[in-house]
Amino acid sequence: MPVSDPNDPVWQEIAERMPVLAWIADRDGQLLWGNRRWYEEIDMVSIGDLWTKSLPAEIRDAAMTTWATGTASGGAFTLSIECGSTRDGATRCVVTPAAPDMQGRFRWFAIAGDNAGQRRAESTQFATQAELDTLTNAMPQMVWATRPDGYHDYYNAQWYRFTGMPAGSTDGEEWNGMFHPDDQERAWGKWRHSLATGEAYEIEYRLRHRSGGYRWVLGRALPVRDGAGQIVRWIGTCTDIDSSKRAAEQNDILSRELSHRIKNIFAIITGLIRMSARRIPAVRGFADDLAARVAALGAAHDLARPHSEVSRPVVGEATLHHVLRELLSPYAEVQWQVTGDDVAIDDRGATPVALLFHELATNAAKYGALSTADGRVAIHTTCRGNDLTVDWREQGGPTIDRAPDTVGFGTRLATLSIEQQLAGTIARDWQREGLAVRVEVACDALVREPRTEAAD
Repeated sequence: MPVSDPNDPVWQEIAERMPVLAWIADRDGQLLWGNRRWYEEIDMVSIGDLWTKSLPAEIRDAAMTTWATGTASGGAFTLSIECGSTRDGATRCVVTPAAPDMQGRFRWFAIAGDNAGQRRAESTQFATQAELDTLTNAMPQMVWATRPDGYHDYYNAQWYRFTGMPAGSTDGEEWNGMFHPDDQERAWGKWRHSLATGEAYEIEYRLRHRSGGYRWVLGRALPVRDGAGQIVRWIGTCTDIDSSKRAAEQNDILSRELSHRIKNIFAIITGLIRMSARRIPAVRGFADDLAARVAALGAAHDLARPHSEVSRPVVGEATLHHVLRELLSPYAEVQWQVTGDDVAIDDRGATPVALLFHELATNAAKYGALSTADGRVAIHTTCRGNDLTVDWREQGGPTIDRAPDTVGFGTRLATLSIEQQLAGTIARDWQREGLAVRVEVACDALVREPRTEAAD
């Protein structure tokens, strides 16, 4: 279908302002009109000349043949040529029939595409992709990417080096087959959830190594969103954590073995006390009380020692006051009290809390308020919203002249358990009449899943 009449002033204004070469020629190739861009770049062709005069001599005949063939067809056609003085390689020109002039001569309107800009964009894209490939291949982690629907279409060199798989063989859904059979459904289910919700993907699973064995890796992925918030890509990594995973398992085995032996020592001491009491009936009451305190120390030790997912204590629907009373039960009841607001606690918070207050109670028994008959320890808890404050205050023990010059390992470990595991704070005030300690944590930090109410 012919374009509008080139003699139309509106049409001429639009054509003049076009940022690309545009011209009109007749069937024989004679130039009838050129826009401003044409004359800026091509100054050797005048009206009435063959427009192909602007081309290098070696391609003029081929271009003229294409022009003649195209115009003879009567419809639109394309040319792939080097236009004028440009040196950007082949340029694609679109030629369409224009309305005949006043003498009835057929005319064709040609537009040269901005291939230079396109090539610059392609070059920039290629350079960016090259930088991305270099960056991801330099990373020690395996890097992968997917389309918005989760189709895996990119892996860096580390992935193929780790798995030993041929390039492209794990594209699409084939990646799931690289996981240990026992982990496949779990990994696939978590990935489906992330795709459906846009939530971050994070999981530990066993990935098949090029050796044929499986190694533990940490898989993570985040969505890439456009300006409208739509997910356009997913970028993920796999980090080899097999060595640290096995080291943690070994440490857990050693920790459980050490704990088992310590509990055996408590049991042996309790047995020796009861055997001695049977030979001396007069001290039977004292011996039973001492044996109960040793057993309580064993229970406190089990709460306070470091735990793994396997060995973590089962505290059920326990509360903070319940755990504190368990920890202080080895000591005379008249010497301590727990008051204030009670809150829920489970295995997540029980271990760090027990570690701190077991350390405080032990030090109080050796150097502080619990080392004398008249000494007292008061623990008061205050809960305001999600903020919990626990105050430990000693009185009646030996007078404190100044803060200790050194901090023991147990104290440092207890402090780290509050600050790192529970993201709380701890402050010590070495008052003359006794140590005062304030602990501040979030109530939610004490439980894996917050409960609506704490047990009374």
